[in-house]
Amino acid sequence: MINADEKTTKFLWYRDFFKRILDIIVSSVALIIFAIPMLIIAICIKADSKENPILFKQVRIGKNDVPFKIYKFRTMRTDAPHQMATEKFENPEAYITKIGEKLRKSSLDELPQLINVLRGDMRIVGPRPLIPKEKEVLSWRDEYGAEKVLPGITGLAQVNGRDELIGEEKAKYDAEYASSISFLLDLKILAKTVSDVVRSRGIHEGKK
Repeated sequence: MINADEKTTKFLWYRDFFKRILDIIVSSVALIIFAIPMLIIAICIKADSKENPILFKQVRIGKNDVPFKIYKFRTMRTDAPHQMATEKFENPEAYITKIGEKLRKSSLDELPQLINVLRGDMRIVGPRPLIPKEKEVLSWRDEYGAEKVLPGITGLAQVNGRDELIGEEKAKYDAEYASSISFLLDLKILAKTVSDVVRSRGIHEGKK
């Protein structure tokens, strides 16, 4: 297993400069393009449960293990376990709303994370940010050096199994990405992400 530490400490023009510029451009354009769809989604969520918020905010672990608040469209009832990965739920279907089910299958619930990208909390492509309770995977990420880069909306682990991967497998994919970030790799991940979203591949709700 290649540890990403050495490669992430060296300055690289694409990873440390151009990637941020591209993230700003892509997220800004995407927010403009998806403005109306996002408004429609917000209206549908509010109509489904008027007393509950439209956005779901959750603490995630970012670069260098620094926590930040991630934004998503709310897809579950407010009484759902808050700081728990969905794949750990015994019965996620009991908490997922009707509109939420459609949003999760289409990954449209992730759109508000474009705001996180603009803020600099995340990137378009990078390791998916984990919740603080996922200590085992976070420990593996630290061991392999994957925590040295900003998390992303999609990443290498997401296009190689997503929810079907076990913890250490995810950490290894994250470390592989951290040690080999390039424009071409990002393009490949984005293309595979679009394909997977269209086919709803790799999505797994609740315990296996």
